[in-house]
Amino acid sequence: MSALRPTVDFLLHDWLGVDDLTQRPRFADHSRDTFAAVLDTCERIAQDKFAPANRRADVEEPRFDGEKVILPESTHEASRAYVESGMLAAAQDYDLGGMQLPCVVEMAANSFFSKAGIGLGGHMLTSGNANLLMAHGTEAQRRVFAHQEFTGRFFGTMCLSEPQAGSSLSDILTRAEPDGADSASDALGPRYRLRGNKMWISNGEHELAENIVHLVLAKIPGPDGKLVPGARGISLFIVPKKLVGLDGELTGERNDVALAGLNHKLGYRGIPNTLLNFGEGKFPVRGAAGAIGYLVGKPGEGLRGMFHMMNEARIAVGLGAVMLGYAGYEASLDYARGRPQGRSIGPGGKDASQPQIPIIRHADVRRMLLAQKSYVEGGLALALYCARLVDEQHTGEPDAAQEAALLLEMLTPIAKSWPSEWCLEANSLAIQVHGGYGYTRDYRVEQYWRDNRLNMIHEGTHGIQALDLLGRKVVMQGGAGLLLLAKKVNATIERAMPDEALHGHATALAAALHKLGAATKAAWATGVPEEALANAVPYLQAFGHVVLAWMWLDVALASGTDSAAGQGRHAACRFFFRHELPRIEAWLAVVRERDDTCLTMQDDWF
Repeated sequence: MSALRPTVDFLLHDWLGVDDLTQRPRFADHSRDTFAAVLDTCERIAQDKFAPANRRADVEEPRFDGEKVILPESTHEASRAYVESGMLAAAQDYDLGGMQLPCVVEMAANSFFSKAGIGLGGHMLTSGNANLLMAHGTEAQRRVFAHQEFTGRFFGTMCLSEPQAGSSLSDILTRAEPDGADSASDALGPRYRLRGNKMWISNGEHELAENIVHLVLAKIPGPDGKLVPGARGISLFIVPKKLVGLDGELTGERNDVALAGLNHKLGYRGIPNTLLNFGEGKFPVRGAAGAIGYLVGKPGEGLRGMFHMMNEARIAVGLGAVMLGYAGYEASLDYARGRPQGRSIGPGGKDASQPQIPIIRHADVRRMLLAQKSYVEGGLALALYCARLVDEQHTGEPDAAQEAALLLEMLTPIAKSWPSEWCLEANSLAIQVHGGYGYTRDYRVEQYWRDNRLNMIHEGTHGIQALDLLGRKVVMQGGAGLLLLAKKVNATIERAMPDEALHGHATALAAALHKLGAATKAAWATGVPEEALANAVPYLQAFGHVVLAWMWLDVALASGTDSAAGQGRHAACRFFFRHELPRIEAWLAVVRERDDTCLTMQDDWF
């Protein structure tokens, strides 16, 4: 039996107190029972549709027959079941067909799908795409595109990267030029013709929905016909695969967007990953080459809009990494309980006539299982805590909302990066628990590792998250975000100090927080960004471990020890403080000293 649902229920109700949200007007129609009904439905669909399709989607990679991308029928069935569940519009207003669910409940419900088959459907992108248009699009753009995405008629993508630019968005070359004399008066927004190539586009081509709504970053040429250099020249456009009328119905015209190829991935194979050509002339539309796109927001403000989608996506990526780690943890726990090997090292342990013992009775196997538990349950707590901040930001009193927004800004790089690194490590440990069997395809733990390896890369690589954290987040508003986080951590420390079982952990966390603050100041002591940021990744790792230690201490305070689940949470907390938190000293040492080993390494020395 899966331990995920009881853990989710504990975190939502006993730790985060989500029932209190039902006192707010937006969520007044909800109760603990309605939240449970949503979780029940999602858990059932995940088990019945996603889990059976997961392995097939892994072994039957997407293929292009020259006209369309072919996916297994089980993937189509899983996608239809998700759409029919209403989860694409779960957090939206009732008049949009939504449920007005809190973000924290929505993310908890989606965790079941990620655990059962994360490489199916790509619905996270569709929700994020539609949410961006709801925030930054015109009324017509919201009605024609976003509303259709919430129903599942259209799916969405985000098209950022290009083959020559990668993560350096300021170097993109896709052009967008006004489409004729009447382009500015188009009812769907200023109309442009786009030409360029986009790489690494998840769900860029498929038959899972009637249409695909691409959100594309491109540059509008200046009066001299040249592209404006840097990020300030980037604009955002809606580029549908098939053109749509003002009534939301397809016009029958294919837009000039063509599949150039599929990327064959290590994992996450159920979602086609594509190279798209915009405006190459393969599908001339309305008598001319160039993909028709509609400007979202103002020219030159494309990144502002796209980051609305990316920040939301980064929390979801972290939660996806957690769920892959959780799937591996449960698999290795089940295996360890049933796999007999070796004998006790105690008295009589060398007697070969005695029966073998389950490997879970070996201390080192328990070490690996405890590490996994501390990573995945701690990561789940972090993701749900961030989702709860989203709800506070949107529905709390003004001061609380402002505070939640600032704290969320601080935690987003951690919510994305920490699970991506350490829940991947959990998957590695799950393979290790299985021994040689774990390295074969007879068991699913190898797939979980392959699927999870993507999460340190997409939606902003590990290095980019580190630069964002140390280069921007901790210094923004004069360090206000860092001070707020420290205040929250110290509040937990103060509550834990009188608890005899947690006093030592509270003391250790206080010392770790002090070391983190000192390292932050030392990194920026010279005011030279190149020196401060040379060791941004070790800083990110230390920062993440301090945050997770805080999560575990706070969770332990909410958890009694009068049940096996409570004892398990306290043991995982103790493991994290004893085995994991001490790692920060080595990471912070190079930050404090502004170690220049990596900075001064020369190309030819390699």
